[in-house]
Amino acid sequence: MSHINYEAGMFGRRERLEYSGEEAPKSRRWLWITLALVVVIGIAAYFMMGKQDGAATKAAAGKGGAQQANQSQIPTVTIAIPGRQSVQTVISGTGSLAAKREMPVGVVGEGGLVTRVLVEPGTWVAKGQVLATVDRSVQVQTADSLAASVRVSEADAKLAQANLDRAKGLVSNGFVSKADIDRLTAARDQASARVRVSRAQLAETQARNHRLDIRAPEAGLVLTRQVEPGQIVSGGSGVLFRMAMGGQMELRAQLAEADLLRTHVGSTAQVTPTGSTQVFSGTVWQVSPVIDPSTRQGIARIQLSYDPALRPGGFASTQIITGAKDAVILPQSAIQTDAQGNYVYTLDAKDQAVRTPVVTGEVTDAGVSIAQGLAGSERVVLTAGAFLNPGQKVIPQLLKKQ
Repeated sequence: MSHINYEAGMFGRRERLEYSGEEAPKSRRWLWITLALVVVIGIAAYFMMGKQDGAATKAAAGKGGAQQANQSQIPTVTIAIPGRQSVQTVISGTGSLAAKREMPVGVVGEGGLVTRVLVEPGTWVAKGQVLATVDRSVQVQTADSLAASVRVSEADAKLAQANLDRAKGLVSNGFVSKADIDRLTAARDQASARVRVSRAQLAETQARNHRLDIRAPEAGLVLTRQVEPGQIVSGGSGVLFRMAMGGQMELRAQLAEADLLRTHVGSTAQVTPTGSTQVFSGTVWQVSPVIDPSTRQGIARIQLSYDPALRPGGFASTQIITGAKDAVILPQSAIQTDAQGNYVYTLDAKDQAVRTPVVTGEVTDAGVSIAQGLAGSERVVLTAGAFLNPGQKVIPQLLKKQ
C-alpha cells in the first residue's frame, strides 16, 4: 500500500512521494551492477591498450637493436692520407778508420846509432822536420877532410893560373915558347878540375850526412814511433815512423755489391765511431773498382777531417746519402704481403676496402717508401689491414698528423 502527501505553502509547493514495498532496493541493485560493468570495461580497455603499446615498443626496440648489432659488426680502422715527401737514399756500412795518405818513414842513408828521437805519436810536424838523428861523428870528420882537400885544390888551381898568366907576358920577349904556354894551360885546367872533384866529394859527403837525419817527407801527424835512442838502424830496419799526410783520416767502409753500385764519388756521409755518440761528416772520395770475390763486397773510402776521436785502426759505422726523391711513406703496419706480393688496403667512396698492389723502396726511420702503386692522395688503412677482405665495409678513423 502506498500513499502520496501533498504539501503546499505560501511561498512554494513541495511534493512528497513515498514508495512502499520492494521498488527502492531493486533500483539500487541495478545501479551497482551498472557501475561494476563500467569498471570492468574500463579495466579491459586499459589492458588492451597497454598490450598494444608494449608490442609497438618491442617492435621499435627490436629494430633499433638490429641496427646497433649490424653497426657493431663493422670494424673500425685507422687511416691516413700520406701525401708525398722527400726521401733520402741512405746506404749503411761499417769499416775501419785509417789515415787517408799514410806515409811510412824509415832510414834513407847508411844509418847508424840513433842519438835522439824528437817527436812522439800525435805530434804535428812540418815538411822536412827532423824526427830523429843518427850519430855522425865519423862522417863529420870525413866531411872536414874533404873540405880541406877542396881548399888545397883551390890553392893549386890559383897557382896554376898565376903561372900561366906570367908565361903569357914573357911570350912576346921570346923567353917562353908556345909549348910552355900549352903546358901551363893544361896544368891550370887540371888544377881547376881537381877543385871541382874535391867540391863534389865534399857535397856528396855532406848529403850523406844530411840523410842521417830521419825527416818528415810531408807535413802531417805522427801516428806511430818504432825507434828509440841507442838503437842501431839501417836501410833494412823497416818503418820507424808512420805519418798521416795533412792529418787527414778516412773510413774504409765495406759495402755490398749492390750498394757499391749506388755509391758515387762526392756523396756525403755521416760517420760514428764505435763506442761514441759523436757524428762526423765526410765525403766519399773513392769507390773501389773491384769486388772481393769471396765476400762480394767493395770498399768506399770516406774522407774525414782530423779529430782526436778518429783513431786509425778503430771501427766505425756510416750512413752514405746517395740522393733524394719524392715518395709516399707508410708505416710497416700498413703493408701486407702474400703470394702475389706486397699490397695495402685503400678505401673507396663507400668506405669499402680495396686491395692495392705496391712496390716498396727504401726503409728509413720514418717508414717504408712506396716506389709504385700509390699517388699519395688515397685513404690508406694503417692498422687492421691483415683482418680485412676486399670489398669489406669499414668505419674509417683518420689519423691526425702530429
